[in-house]
Amino acid sequence: MLVNTKAIVISALKYGEADLIVRCFTEEAGVKSYILRGILKSKKGKLRTAMFQPATQLELVAMHKDKGTLESIREAKVIQPYVSLHTDILKSSMVLFLSEMLRNAIQEEEENRGLYAFLEHAFLWLDLHQQTANFHLFFLLELTKYLGFYPDTSAIENAHFNLETGTFEPVERFYSISEENLQTLKALLGINFDALSDVKLNQKRRADFVNMLLAYYELHLHGFKKPKSLAVLSSLFN
Repeated sequence: MLVNTKAIVISALKYGEADLIVRCFTEEAGVKSYILRGILKSKKGKLRTAMFQPATQLELVAMHKDKGTLESIREAKVIQPYVSLHTDILKSSMVLFLSEMLRNAIQEEEENRGLYAFLEHAFLWLDLHQQTANFHLFFLLELTKYLGFYPDTSAIENAHFNLETGTFEPVERFYSISEENLQTLKALLGINFDALSDVKLNQKRRADFVNMLLAYYELHLHGFKKPKSLAVLSSLFN
């Protein structure tokens, strides 16, 4: 079936001498993987390698056979050219880390327009703003809304947060967090991207909170793997 859909690139992997396997989150059909044959050696084709950098927002005309095999792209155009996302080293490293998180966390081949709208807005916001040190923390926390394990804030006044149950509790348990990670969690819940600069964190608190979020993801997503690109991001913040 020929499909016209918006798509956000999650990853692109070289395959053989001249091909790319591109994984996208599409507005119409969720996660899709495409094979782009000959793109690495082609100089005249409609598709260019630069179009398939992580987080690039595209309009695709694609053939979806929906048989669990690699799909194909007939046409592609960039619909939201970025200003700084792929040239600012901190932002590009953050995008690499978040794209790896998305590749590990999102598996379903089904429409999820709410998640698509969130990703679309988030990457545009990151591109256009400079105070972005807390962006990845809030992004990963908000992403849990669409993955089904956003923290239950009905008892947010309690002194502990249980990573296993996703609830705030008065009593400490095996998977409980408290103190600085709890303070950071409460500061990020219920705000938006524009309020991130009001959350004051040092490098250690950011690193601790990222590790806590990764543990949270591991508890709630079967087979989740920690991203290798976290080390690169951490070194830049240092």
